[in-house]
Amino acid sequence: MENFFRTDLAAEARDLWQRGQKRDLPGLFTRREDREGFSVDVVEVRDDETANELCKPKGRYVTVELDALFRREEDAFARGCAVLSGELRRQLRLRRDESVLVVCLGNREITPDAVGPLTAEKLLVTRHLRDSLPGMFDTLRPVSVFCAGVLGTTGVESALLTKAVADAVRPDRVVAVDALSARDSRRLCRAVQISDAGVIPGSGVGNARQALDQTTLGVPVIAVGVPTVVDAHTLCADLTGVPSPGVEPGALYVTPRDIDRRVRDAARLVGFSLDLALHEGLTVADVEAFLS
Repeated sequence: MENFFRTDLAAEARDLWQRGQKRDLPGLFTRREDREGFSVDVVEVRDDETANELCKPKGRYVTVELDALFRREEDAFARGCAVLSGELRRQLRLRRDESVLVVCLGNREITPDAVGPLTAEKLLVTRHLRDSLPGMFDTLRPVSVFCAGVLGTTGVESALLTKAVADAVRPDRVVAVDALSARDSRRLCRAVQISDAGVIPGSGVGNARQALDQTTLGVPVIAVGVPTVVDAHTLCADLTGVPSPGVEPGALYVTPRDIDRRVRDAARLVGFSLDLALHEGLTVADVEAFLS
């Protein structure tokens, strides 16, 4: 894949690799489909060769395009939550009463990096309720939430903080929510990627830290990401077909002018979708009532 493109989205990495390629990757499985009026792009990286070619760890990556939300279609939010929560349940494969730790990555003070912290505000935290009030909350799954912050504000790697919390609460699964980078500016805050390959905090802006995955945390990790920025070098290369000598990779990032609203909307969608995925039988209205 051309090294002057930067993207966290496996669907975009696949498209970049396929440009001009005349051979197939046996370890690459892809499928596009429609779910509830939303376009869903499935990419499965099944072997090491494919992982090296796409620069993505082995795993299943599902990208849901959110165009229906931006078109303000009827019931688009509820349908989007249904699609995302269904995919989350599919990848989490939770049994009854298994617990989940949701790790919200990012810096709340930097808007394009605030997807994780804002998502935390929309999550139903139930672990303490199950422990302190047994019988009243038995229908809800034990869920705990942790905002890991960033190295620049905490002085501690997010992975180390997450490992410490995971060792303390001993969840059966971890869900990591983070902001991503995209190649195509049209996808900014208009797509959500769900993956069972874990996440590397900061990788989207060239500041990769220690990974959060099953190897580092000891339990399966599902990553949920929303693209909020495009590397200007990538954007120039994508528009012209060649790298721009005037823009260094990772030196400048582009984000929409209405990023505040877009990030809030995306975080609400991700948060509600996680609530519906983790707690069976709830509706969007139920979540609204619990959070109010």
